[in-house]
Amino acid sequence: MHILKCPKCNSYGLTEKCGCGSKRVRPKPPKYSPEDKYAKYRRKWKEEHKKNV
Repeated sequence: MHILKCPKCNSYGLTEKCGCGSKRVRPKPPKYSPEDKYAKYRRKWKEEHKKNV
C-alpha cells in the first residue's frame, strides 16, 4: 500500500480513484539507477524542449 496523489486536485489518499473522479498516481519519482534504460530518451526530450523555449 502506497500513498497516492491526485494530479487534478492535489489531494492525497490510499485509493487509486480520487473523489474528484481523477486517478491518483505515485508522487515520488523513480529511484535512481546507474543502469537507467530511459536516460537517453529523457536527455533527448530535454534538449528538444530547451530549444523551443
